[in-house]
Amino acid sequence: MLQHTIRAPRLVTWTPPPLPSLFVGHGSPTLALDGGAWGISLGALRASLPSPRAILVCSAHWETAGGFQATSAPVPGVMHDFGGFPAPLYELDYPAPGSPELAERVVQGLEGVGLAASLAPHRPLDHGAWVPLRYLASEATLPVVQLSLPRPRTPELLLAAGRALAFLRGEGVLILGSGGIVHNLGRLDWEGGVPPRPWAEAFQGWVGERVADGDFETLARWSGAPGARESVPTSEHLDPLFLALGASGGPGRPFHEGWQLGSLSLASYRFA
Repeated sequence: MLQHTIRAPRLVTWTPPPLPSLFVGHGSPTLALDGGAWGISLGALRASLPSPRAILVCSAHWETAGGFQATSAPVPGVMHDFGGFPAPLYELDYPAPGSPELAERVVQGLEGVGLAASLAPHRPLDHGAWVPLRYLASEATLPVVQLSLPRPRTPELLLAAGRALAFLRGEGVLILGSGGIVHNLGRLDWEGGVPPRPWAEAFQGWVGERVADGDFETLARWSGAPGARESVPTSEHLDPLFLALGASGGPGRPFHEGWQLGSLSLASYRFA
């Protein structure tokens, strides 16, 4: 009589893949009221991703002298850091919780590679953070920590910071840079309905090619690119791209492309 040995099935531990890092062109604050095609693209991207456990966002609108800072309040709240817009915009809130634990991990990760970093327990989220998050995490239940841009800084420093924080992607943290590839408020076309300026298209095309190739070394020398002087009069809106690039370690692809007022780029990229 044959006897069969019954073996218990071997349990296989499944580890979800790391979340991507993102760069979002956040455009005008009015996108919080009507996101249009941009908002639809952000919502569709969010639906395609595994659910994050938290979000780390670096916005163009927070610069700090001497080093990085990370918001560490249990509930950071928001600031309406703009003027001259429709009244309903100032009534919007984004009541997401913060995460003191994640803020500590961010500071430790940066300090671990020799970068100065500290906690900011009283800093709210600025519009560069909460406007895109209204579409990426509309339920406002995921913990959010905002990371500042240090002064002074270089693309190389931000790439290094991104690499130092890349481990968070494997722990379910969505890393988001929020700014704009082309951002020149002095050259806005308030009439609307016109195509982007030629210099804006030239610079954005150059950046897009470097991003697609994963050519971070050339991208870090963006100031010599065609249209750079007009497209990036100051670097704070471009700089969050380098943090997202560093956190990814590889090339990116656009998930939205568009323009506002001739010289505000809404180009947004996913890395890995």
